[in-house]
Amino acid sequence: MRAVVIGGGVAGSASAIALARIGADVTVYEAYEDPAGPVGSYVSLAVNGLRALDALGCLPPVQAAGFPVARQRMWSGRGKLLGDVARGRHPEDALHSVTIMRADLVTALRAAALESGARIVTGQRLDGPADPRTADADLVVGADGIWSATRCALDPAAPEPVYAGLYSVSGTSGPLPAGLPRDGFNWIFAERGVFIFLPAPDGTVWWTAQVSAPAPPADPGAIGVAELAALFATETQAAAVLRAATTVRRANPGHVLKPVTRRRAGRIALIGDAAHPVGAGQGASIAMEDAVVLARHLAAVGAAETGGAGGTDRAGGASGASRVSGASRVSGTSAIPAALAAFDAERQPRAGKLAKMETRNRDAKTAGPIATRMREVIMPHVFSRFYENATGWLYDFDPGRLPVAQS
Repeated sequence: MRAVVIGGGVAGSASAIALARIGADVTVYEAYEDPAGPVGSYVSLAVNGLRALDALGCLPPVQAAGFPVARQRMWSGRGKLLGDVARGRHPEDALHSVTIMRADLVTALRAAALESGARIVTGQRLDGPADPRTADADLVVGADGIWSATRCALDPAAPEPVYAGLYSVSGTSGPLPAGLPRDGFNWIFAERGVFIFLPAPDGTVWWTAQVSAPAPPADPGAIGVAELAALFATETQAAAVLRAATTVRRANPGHVLKPVTRRRAGRIALIGDAAHPVGAGQGASIAMEDAVVLARHLAAVGAAETGGAGGTDRAGGASGASRVSGASRVSGTSAIPAALAAFDAERQPRAGKLAKMETRNRDAKTAGPIATRMREVIMPHVFSRFYENATGWLYDFDPGRLPVAQS
């Protein structure tokens, strides 16, 4: 099976690993040379994303490149603790959420993709599945993000991203100001949005300001420390972090996308943000889940055509027949449409549920002063108590297993 992956970010690099592991001949095309592309902030990986990394064989290097974050704390703008829960996991989970710079995550995934036998071509943009460089591909994976050309080619009437009413500015500070928490993912509900900060092991602070605004900045590069300090002047913790700022990255307007109804056709499938930009801090994790599940369905349908070679079971255990090398794992490209249909049927309900969660999160970030005061009264009594039950469906997910990597 010859596969072309359009986009070499998190989704595309993870797909390259997974497809190579089931025996596909994979080429990835990425428009940017830089592993992070135009975005250079951090991402957080919850336990479901870490299970996908484990299935891809990439968990140890990603853990080494990032750092674990055990707790998530919610604060009011006035510094009142509203909730303290396990970050991105059940309290009893041995895996802890990992925060990592996006560039470092992509670098680790690309290295694993190359080790798996995939080819990665950077500095070349593909304009969707009609590009001549996809002509001999049996499978085309659109991993080209929220502005996906592949999605537009599948459906010219597909929804287009629209501004979400929030823009983000990230940066680093150091050293950690006195009086602030020494660890954890700290989320402050502010008057003008939210402010997030994470003390890193090296003594610096990673932070993001998510600003509620009716329109994105006219000049994203013009939002600096002074502007942010004015926006978050009434939040003492945020103000302290900003006073110690050492780097500030370019503002990044947030976008939302209406549900995508056409996510695959024939040999083409969308994954990650191209199919469903779910937000809620789950973009990278869902993209890696997608990669594993896509490869698992392709292997399973291919195995059915060839009498059993190359399958993996749904519960996550690799069959003995899957531990073989080369193209014998995947054959019979006529099975690809059926595999893509099964993949889409499995993934869409989960992505849709997450998109609804992100809508609730976004509404909370833009709440007015009355809602802010009500939050201070109610959240300390209910958040920690109900959070685990509300998120269990998300963190319990296991994407399954892939054939073992060949030495």
